[in-house]
Amino acid sequence: MLEPLWQAVLAPERLAAANGATCELPAALESVRDARRFTRATLQRWDLGALRDSVELVASELVTNALRYAVPVGAPGAPVGLSLVRWTSRVVCAVRDPSAIAPVTKDPDFVAETGRGLHLVESFSENWGWHPLSGAGKVVWALFLTPGPH
Repeated sequence: MLEPLWQAVLAPERLAAANGATCELPAALESVRDARRFTRATLQRWDLGALRDSVELVASELVTNALRYAVPVGAPGAPVGLSLVRWTSRVVCAVRDPSAIAPVTKDPDFVAETGRGLHLVESFSENWGWHPLSGAGKVVWALFLTPGPH
């Protein structure tokens, strides 16, 4: 049932404009802000403002993780891809990066300034995971249920 959704997440170039949106983000700190703006604008266009805070937070955490742990230092040619896919009663936020290394949830350290990103992703989404890409890289995704009757 969800197979077309996962195909769209793993191959965002196949997305229909009405059901998905993708942007490429450079390996720069400003990309986190741009990811939030892109997410906000896409959810507004889809009339899914009720998901804005959760999806925006998760998008920024996934992009931050990709920039911090997956993009080679000083590699401007290794962008991060952010895709939002709408499928029936679900929205998926997916971030593509060039590393094949799996994301790791760290033990929470409530004093540290970093290390809680994937805990936030888990808390604000219905489910999350990752998938290796053929060739190189991976996609880390988070699933959200849309408001309303399902």
